[in-house]
Amino acid sequence: MGPLTGLRVVELAGLAPAPFACTVLADLGAEVVRVDRARPGADVLGFPDDPLTRSRRWIGVDVKSPEGLDLVLRLVDRADVLIEGFRPGVAERMGLGPDALLARNLGLVYGRITGWGQEGPLATAAGHDINYIAVAGALEPIGPAGGKPTVPLNLLGDFGGGGLLLAMGVLAALFERQTSGRGQVVDASMVEGAALLTTSLHGLRNLGLWPGARGANLLDGGAPFYDTYETADGKYVAIGAIEARFFAALVDVLGLEDPPNHLDPSTWPALRTQIATAVLTRTRDEWTKLAEGTDACLTPVLTPGEAPDHPHNTARSTFVEVGGKTQPAPAPRFSRTPATAPTPPRPPRADTAEVLAELGVPDSEITRLRDAAVIA
Repeated sequence: MGPLTGLRVVELAGLAPAPFACTVLADLGAEVVRVDRARPGADVLGFPDDPLTRSRRWIGVDVKSPEGLDLVLRLVDRADVLIEGFRPGVAERMGLGPDALLARNLGLVYGRITGWGQEGPLATAAGHDINYIAVAGALEPIGPAGGKPTVPLNLLGDFGGGGLLLAMGVLAALFERQTSGRGQVVDASMVEGAALLTTSLHGLRNLGLWPGARGANLLDGGAPFYDTYETADGKYVAIGAIEARFFAALVDVLGLEDPPNHLDPSTWPALRTQIATAVLTRTRDEWTKLAEGTDACLTPVLTPGEAPDHPHNTARSTFVEVGGKTQPAPAPRFSRTPATAPTPPRPPRADTAEVLAELGVPDSEITRLRDAAVIA
C-alpha cells in the first residue's frame, strides 16, 4: 500500500503546490482528505479530473460557520499532517492556524506553502510562479543568447521548489517527531525552494565557470554539445554530450569530420554550425534509431503526448492509466512497499458524508448539516 500507509493528512483545498505535495504523499500511501468549501466557487485554475486531486477523498465544509469549523477541527485532531497554501494570516483568520491546531494536536505537522514565505517585505503581496522564480534568481539564466528569459512553465516554483520541497519538509518533520513526540510548522517558500534548486549554479559562479551571460554557458544551451537541434521533419533532438568519450560517440553518430576541441569555447560557433547542419539531414526518429546503443547522449524531444509511448517509459511504467486517462506514475520506487496505482479524482465534495460518519457524526446530524448548508 506504499511506505506512507497509515499516515493521515488533511489538505485545505488550494491550487498547484499544496495539492501537488498532497498528491506526492497520497501516491505513496498516505490517507489524504481534501477539505473544500461547502458550495463551489470561482476557481480560475481548477478543472474536472485534475490529476492533482487523485488518490484522496474530498469533502465540502463551510468553515466560516461554527459547526463547520468544529467538524474540520475534529478531523485535524486525528490527523498527522495538515497542509495549506493560503496567503499569510488567512488560515489564522479561519481558525485553522498552527497555534490553534498544535494546541489541540501536539503531534501535528503543519505544512504551509506560500510564494514569499510567512514574513518579509513581500509576504502579503500577490504573485505567481514566474514572480517567485524571478526573485530567486532562477528565471534570469534560462533562455537563448541575446533573447529574453524563457518561462519554464510553472515547474520550478510551484512544483519543484514548492510542492515537492514541502512534501520533503513534512517527511523530515515526521521523522523528527519520532524522537520529540511533537509536531511543528513547516514553512515552505517558493522563492527559497527555487533558490535552493540553483545551488549548483551558484557553485559554478563562485568558481568563475558561469560568466553570467544567458545562453553562453555549459548547461544553458551556450555549449553546442548541450542543446536542442531541429531535425529534417521539423522536430527536435536533445544532445548532452559533455564528457570527451560521449562527445566522441556523438561525432561518430552524426558523422562529423575533423571536429574541434569541444571544450574550447572559441570553437563553439563553428561546432554548433557543424552539428546543426548534420542533424538537419535526418528525421528525429532516424537520429533516435542511430543513437540507440551508443553513448552519444542524443535523445528525441518528445511531446507530453508522445512520452508515455517511448519504449523506456513503457518498460518502466513511467506513466499509468488513471480512470482511463494517462498520467505520470507515482515516484520514486520502493523495494518492499511499492505504491499502489493511483485512484481517479473523486467528484468534488463527494465523500463528505462518509468522512463525517467516520468522525462519529450520526446520519441524522449529517442530514441536518447538509440542509443548513454547513456541509456539501
